[in-house]
Amino acid sequence: MPDSQYIKVDPLVDALPSGSGLVGLDLEADSLYRHTERICLVQVCFGEDVELIDPLADESLDRLIEWLKTAEIWMHGADYDMSLMLREWKMVPPLLFDTQIAAQLLGHERFGYASLVEQYFGVELSKSSQKADWGKRPLSPTMLEYARNDVRYLLPLADAVETKLKELGRYDWFLESCQAAQDRVVAREAEVKESWRINGSGKLKPSGLRFLKSLWEWRDKEAAAWNRPSFMVATNRDLISWSMDLSDGKRIQFPPKLRRDRRERLERAVKSANEVPEEDWPTRPKRVRRKFDESFESRLKVELEKRNKIGEELGIDPSVIASRGILEQLVGGQSDPETLLLKWQRALLQF
Repeated sequence: MPDSQYIKVDPLVDALPSGSGLVGLDLEADSLYRHTERICLVQVCFGEDVELIDPLADESLDRLIEWLKTAEIWMHGADYDMSLMLREWKMVPPLLFDTQIAAQLLGHERFGYASLVEQYFGVELSKSSQKADWGKRPLSPTMLEYARNDVRYLLPLADAVETKLKELGRYDWFLESCQAAQDRVVAREAEVKESWRINGSGKLKPSGLRFLKSLWEWRDKEAAAWNRPSFMVATNRDLISWSMDLSDGKRIQFPPKLRRDRRERLERAVKSANEVPEEDWPTRPKRVRRKFDESFESRLKVELEKRNKIGEELGIDPSVIASRGILEQLVGGQSDPETLLLKWQRALLQF
């Protein structure tokens, strides 16, 4: 695709509005196609303009990143994008407003970007490139149009939902919720993760966890060498199933298409796990199991009913006000309301 499809960083930054000017942003990555995902496309909208930046081109993004450090940005469903920015650019814009959060606070049952564009503007967007490989070059005309449409309606949508939030007296809820979403992503990315503890690992005993850890490390190395997502080597379900079988003294049922060299490395990983002394086996995370308490159940029911009634009156999903899990912690005295709830949520629930 000719370079004219993209704008260079310097002229883009020179054209971007300063101060509190409205700017929309979206990112496309290649997580379904590479071991280590990358930001592969940056879409920016301001005024009537929609521009595309190619981060894979031989050009520094430093000026754009520095500009974003001072900017007010609108995005949709920004959780994943914020994680990408933190990992690659070591920052997120200080003021990041999310139209998905706004839609949830307005009570929209369908709050995906395409659904909202259809609801507000009567435009049906194509979803054909949702799972496309954004790391390949050149990008097809269909993918480029999809990318442009991902931000083309973002600022008009932002204006519409912002107006409604203010009319309903929920704009302060929105600002607090956006800041909380950003804080959660920053805290999550700073955590020291045990990535091998995949979904389903909680049902494994320590004897199985030692195999899971070794198998996960084998899969990660294979995926990195191949530069493909880990699930292309083996799925999480495979790893859990193999770990359970090995813990029970059974042999792994290898996939029929597993390459010989990969199988040999897998067998070495199993052998290595077998040699780990029991005192070094991973342990299960400790979970506090609540015994049945009739008083607790009664108080929880009261809080759930109160939350549901508030949600019905406001026309929003009750879980936006507080999840059942949060209410269980609060009723059980496991945490303080200030830790788990935002100010507007505490005010509604009277915590």
